[in-house]
Order: sequence, then structure tokens, then C-alpha cells
Amino acid sequence: MKQTRIVITGLGLTAPNGNNLAEFRHNLLNGVSGITTTEVRYMGKWPAGLCKFDPYKHQKKKDVRIGTRAGSISIYCAREAIADSGIALDTRDKSMVGVYLGITEHGNVETENEVYNISQFNYDTKFWTHHHNPRTVANSPAGEVSLNLGTTGPAYTIGAACAAGNMGLIHAAQMLRLGEVDLAIAGGVSESPQTFGIFAGFKSQNALASHADPTKASRPFDKARNGIVISEGGCIYTLERLEDALARGAKIYGEIAGYCVNSDATDYVLPNPERQAQCVEKALLNARMTVDDIDIVNTHATSTPQGDIQECHAIAAAFSKRKEPAAINNTKSFIGHCMGAAGALELAGNLPSFDDLVVHPTINVDELDPQCDIPGLVINQPRSVKRVDAILNNSFGMLGINSTLIIKRFRS
Repeated sequence: MKQTRIVITGLGLTAPNGNNLAEFRHNLLNGVSGITTTEVRYMGKWPAGLCKFDPYKHQKKKDVRIGTRAGSISIYCAREAIADSGIALDTRDKSMVGVYLGITEHGNVETENEVYNISQFNYDTKFWTHHHNPRTVANSPAGEVSLNLGTTGPAYTIGAACAAGNMGLIHAAQMLRLGEVDLAIAGGVSESPQTFGIFAGFKSQNALASHADPTKASRPFDKARNGIVISEGGCIYTLERLEDALARGAKIYGEIAGYCVNSDATDYVLPNPERQAQCVEKALLNARMTVDDIDIVNTHATSTPQGDIQECHAIAAAFSKRKEPAAINNTKSFIGHCMGAAGALELAGNLPSFDDLVVHPTINVDELDPQCDIPGLVINQPRSVKRVDAILNNSFGMLGINSTLIIKRFRS
């Protein structure tokens, strides 16, 4: 049965090293990290990726004050994506516009800060904010986008741990194919560096990165890697059915070719390379592609000692029959782990390769871990290639959720 074709027509982002695609891409090609340090309550200074977008560009001061950091990130990215797409939202049926945002967790920032603030007043509830409940419900970031844009179609978040960025796009494509919406505003967001709990959690797991130079703290595949750099960010796309995009003369970044979501069902945090490889293989089947059709593989690798090895084993297994190695890179080495935004941001960093035929590298690899030495790794310097027709984007998360998304060059 012929499947409805879904294309990407707009993109808005904020990352620790860029507030738009051009700036983000420039820094990826020129080795510019966005990692600095942040003061974590009770823990001192730690490497982190913080965004520097202007929340007041698309929000009033009151809305920023009563809303959430994740909401501000989401609104900024959604507005930038719509502007980039050329869509005149006011002329659309707003009940047919859907907002689908992947998140890792939400509400921790607000709850932690409010509990700390009330502790300064002996926990007197008259000092507890009446904005707490709408700030902390799981659908808050998507709901804030809907309020800001005035859209009345479905608007909700998709909790999928660190696989969530891919999941936002996958779910949007499904809803467009079902005819539930005519325009999807979709991607992933995170505000994780604003919390004590996530830093303390990774620290207790011995999985929190440390380095004298914060720009070198995130170092996937390097032998000396020692953990995750916690970062915030967002990347939101406009997705449309191909016939609708062509009818309005839209520019097209790429086409959703295929995807897969599966689960390890083996451990709370330790990845299962066999299930990850199966996720890649099923995404290829869904896309009606083979491993030889893939030109770039963007890895999820978070810079944890065991996690990077597990994924490298999965990629080596999934691509073992490929004739020539695909180019394999990693974006977290520049921006840290943007959690719910990771998959969406990492895809964005590679989309320009369709036009310039350059693959951005993984940086900070001073000594490659022999257990991560798989064919095709692009290390420390960009690589020019002869062909980029398909990008495979991996995003994996805690409790064993895996997602693989394949984007192909648009051809009519």
C-alpha cells in the first residue's frame, strides 16, 4: 500500500552553541563547543550546556514569569520553525494544527525551586505559588506552545526519556498520515540543567562528567570519557504531507523515510546492544532501505564508559554487511546531553549535509577507546563525502526505550 509522504518544511532551535541552524551548523563544522559551567545547588560548579536564546522575542514578561523554562524553549523553537517554514498560521484551520513535543522529564525544575523557596519561610504554604500545578503537569511545554500560538488541535508531550526527540517527529508523522492534523509542530525540549536532582542522580551513578576544561568534558568514544554533561535545548520542526508542502511551494529539508521504536526489557539504565541493533534494522525495513543506503549515522553516545561501547557494538552489528563504512558522528561532544531535545537537535546538525556534503565530526577524541573503534567514525575534523542521501539518527533512553529515525533527501 502506498504510504503518505511526510516532509520537514521548517526548523527552529536553541542549543548551547547556537540559536539557529546556521549558527549551530557553523559551530559544529568549526569545533566550537557550547559547554560552560553552572552552579548546582548543594554541589558547586559542574560542566553544563546552557542556552542563550532571548525568551522575550516571542513571549511577554508575564508569560515568562508564570510559565516554565521548558515552555520558553518550546515557544522560541516553535515560533522560529513556523517563521522558517513560511507558513501563515493565521490563515490555517488551527484545529488541524498539532503540537507533539518529546520530553525526558518535566516539572522537576519548578518543584525543586519552589520547595527551596518555601523552605526559607518555614514551609508556610502562603508562600507556595499558585502557578505550581499548570507548571508541572506533563503536557506543560506543548500546552504553553498551544497557548502562545493560539492553536486548538492536539497539543501534548511524549515522555520517552532520551529517545524523546526522535519520538516527537515519529509521532507527528503518524498523526499526519492518519489525517488527525494537517500541520505538525514537533520535536523535543529539555530544561534539565536547572535541577539539582538530575545532577545528583548521575553523580550517584558515577556517570556525571568532570574535566578541568568544561568544553572537553563531553567526549564520546574517548578512552578518558567519564560521564554525561547535562544540557538544555530544544529543536522543533514543522512537518507536512508532501502534497500540502508542494502546493504552497515550501522548501523541504528532507523526507521522513522510516523509523522504529522498541524496548530493551533488560535493565533500568544499562543499554542492550542487541535491542539497539534490532531497532536500527527494523527502521531500515520500515524505510525499505538497506545499510548501503545510509550515508550518515548520528550516534546517541552520551560519553559514559559502558553506554558508548554498547552502542558501538550495536552499530557494528547492524552495519556489518555494509560494503563501505557510513560516516559516523556524534553531536553531544559539542553540546552535551540535551535529554529530551537530544535526538531532534542532533538530527538538525546533520540535515545541512544534504546540501554541502560535509559530515561534522565528533570532537574531544584524544585517544580513541579501542572498544569504540568502529569503521567510519568522523573524529575531530569534518569530512567531505561524495553522497548524502540518507541520515540515520539514533536516540536511546533509560528503562530501555530505543528510537531510530531515518531522513532521506527529498526527491519529487
